[in-house]
Amino acid sequence: MREEKVSKLNLISDRNLTWASSNGQKSSLSKYLLAHRDENELPEIGFGLKRLKRTDKELKEKLILSKTATFAEGAGNRRYSEIPDEERTCFEKDRDRILHSTAFRRLAGKTQVFIFPKDHQRTRLTHALEVSQVALTISNALGFNSDLCEAIAIGHDCGHGPGGHASEDALSIFLEGGFDHAPFGALKTLNSLNLCVETLDGIANHSWSRPSPYTPEGRIVSWADRIAYVCHDFEDACLSGIVKLSDLPKEVLKVAGKTKSQQLDTFIKSIIESTYATGQITMDMETAEILNTFRTFNYERIYMRKESIEQNYAVIRLLRSLVEYFEMHPDKCGYFQKENEHVSIEDDPLTNAVSFVAGMTDRFACNIAKEVLDWAEHDLPRRAI
Repeated sequence: MREEKVSKLNLISDRNLTWASSNGQKSSLSKYLLAHRDENELPEIGFGLKRLKRTDKELKEKLILSKTATFAEGAGNRRYSEIPDEERTCFEKDRDRILHSTAFRRLAGKTQVFIFPKDHQRTRLTHALEVSQVALTISNALGFNSDLCEAIAIGHDCGHGPGGHASEDALSIFLEGGFDHAPFGALKTLNSLNLCVETLDGIANHSWSRPSPYTPEGRIVSWADRIAYVCHDFEDACLSGIVKLSDLPKEVLKVAGKTKSQQLDTFIKSIIESTYATGQITMDMETAEILNTFRTFNYERIYMRKESIEQNYAVIRLLRSLVEYFEMHPDKCGYFQKENEHVSIEDDPLTNAVSFVAGMTDRFACNIAKEVLDWAEHDLPRRAI
């Protein structure tokens, strides 16, 4: 095996030493620092730059976006008033707050379809990023507010519990009215971020079973969510050997194509063309029927197969057991999670326990079950492969 030269005393490589000493280069203007050592040798960008402040961006929106787009204004319509940012619009701030939140980071450890996914399989985080890409493509093509679309898209699943949609079945029995990840994300998980009402509305109502978002950007994300997960969940299942491309109904292959890229392109273009033609955020009926056939196939062959049902049952059993434990031991929530932001302090121990468990990643929930419930490895949910 080839080995890099490493100091025997501290095991720090020459490359690490070089990296640690890379502190930029003093600019030829002397008072400033450049990122790269050779940057003084490159042509200067020049002094004719235009600094775009928030008010400039708001004016730009009025000039280039569609008349029915949602326009940023000042600090935004928030529960608690704020001073407007000098550089960012209110929807840019929302996007940044979600992006830097622990709720968003935890999506990396939450199930999309497969618990404890393999390296190539989606998580809730990669799903959110793909939804954002689809929504931005549609939004930019039609002249809607891409910053609002992005904020809604990356935040839309922050209310999801561990174990995928099985967490909703698990937690619903504890709350009056049940547990729905969409409004839970807007009203509980992201509550501390003081987001704009337009962003919260889009997150709370992105699911098709919910009332329609009142902004066109929110309705775009609703379509983007379905388009993204239908296409990428099938791709994950193919790569895992659960289904084959040839298993797809012939009409789906004929209209939407054989690759994920072709499928996404088909559905996205239909939204753009149909919305432009009708003035509603819509898809033509023929393509919509293909999307629905595709989704039905996924339900029958991926989501509802025997292994997935067994995974879901194990998730439900795990989460309900954890809620019951933390309801009886409310003081333990802070002990195990410490300073993580998703612990909500409620007067009701049951509500607090549900919020705590809903915020867990898959692995954290399983590790806690082993620690406080004395569960063995074979008691825990397993990947549905």
